[in-house]
Amino acid sequence: MEYYSWILSLHVIAVLSWMAVMFYLPRLFVYHVENIDKKEFVEVVKIQEKKIDAFIGHPAMTITILSGIAMISLNPALLSQHWMIAKIISLILLIAYAISLTKFRKSLENDSCKKSGRFFRMYNELPTALAILIVTYVITKNFSWLFTLTIILLFGFVCYKILNHKKAK
Repeated sequence: MEYYSWILSLHVIAVLSWMAVMFYLPRLFVYHVENIDKKEFVEVVKIQEKKIDAFIGHPAMTITILSGIAMISLNPALLSQHWMIAKIISLILLIAYAISLTKFRKSLENDSCKKSGRFFRMYNELPTALAILIVTYVITKNFSWLFTLTIILLFGFVCYKILNHKKAK
């Protein structure tokens, strides 16, 4: 347990870096698809997307997962707590989201992505909802179906508003 605080510090730093990527990469996708006719601009955005994903996103995700496993290994009693199970489920969704960002990046890179800027704006809200859940579980050490359902419904409402927003003329 003498190394637990060091591992926790590494974990928090990695999470912050990973979340920054998951908040920013879909924003780059918006710029990419909404400026597809500006070839020079899109080529610069492609480079940014690839570097952020490969050099920050993947390492930060890996360190987050490995440091989390290390902390659970040092304190396996965490797995008997409902909030930790909820956090792990949310983490699995976050990992799936990160993997999907890489798939979208690759399809944008080879010009085969058919998603719109509106889609990526909506998609960009998902890590926020998951971060709210995860941080709340960790800080309160509590799991609440009501809170979880409220965040999910709020996320659904935000997505609905984004998808049904009419562009001003």
